[in-house]
Amino acid sequence: MGNEVNMSAPAGGGGFTFDADKIDGVIKQWQDLQADLKRDYDDANLMANVKAPGKEFASGDWEKLANPSGKAFLEQNKKMQDYVKNYIEALTAAKKKITTNESETQAGLSKTGNQAT
Repeated sequence: MGNEVNMSAPAGGGGFTFDADKIDGVIKQWQDLQADLKRDYDDANLMANVKAPGKEFASGDWEKLANPSGKAFLEQNKKMQDYVKNYIEALTAAKKKITTNESETQAGLSKTGNQAT
């Protein structure tokens, strides 16, 4: 295996290649995005459950318009969180595979180096 990692998107489309020694940085970027999405989700909950400020018709109309938008945002945010979670899992699995392959290669080289010639 070379010093590059090829990643496909969890949903099967897209992907990218990066150096194996940069995988921790890539994972960190995705974890940061995941944290941002969780904060956005908390804010969206407020939008999805907004209450009318008063009992007159204008306030009721505002609530009827605001809640569906907030709920749509919540749904989209949840889908994105799931996507990011799956991608982090895929990156972590790739890192583990790289580490395992490197360890096995190193062990094989050490074993070969200790043999009498």
